Amino acid sequence: MPPIHPTAYAYNCTRATYLATDLVIANTHWARLRGLMATNASTFPRGRGLWINPSRGIHTFAMRFAIDAVYLDRERVVIHLEDELKPWRVAAVRIHAASVLELPVGTIRETATAIGDQIDIFMERPIHTEAA
Repeated sequence: MPPIHPTAYAYNCTRATYLATDLVIANTHWARLRGLMATNASTFPRGRGLWINPSRGIHTFAMRFAIDAVYLDRERVVIHLEDELKPWRVAAVRIHAASVLELPVGTIRETATAIGDQIDIFMERPIHTEAA
């Protein structure tokens, strides 16, 4: 995945865990269309992510590896999850989705992300303490 700036962080406030600490924002028509096409798994390790905004659904055409997808509404609440979405597939379209996070396989499971969780997207990493 080519470096597209700015990068950000995706933090699951409900579970107090990061979904991505190197989150690329795809907010232009071309960046949203291109997504992770022609990327390989070695350039999309744990901690990376792509935030497609706006988006109501995604595809994995021309991809070489599976991904996890987290659909968010306008308030960035999780409304749908696609676990281990395989290459060359069309994922669900959710009319209430405002954006989609594409993450390495296993991120949903490892972070215990669930429908209803609140996700924050930060341009800079916030400082979260154990008490937060």
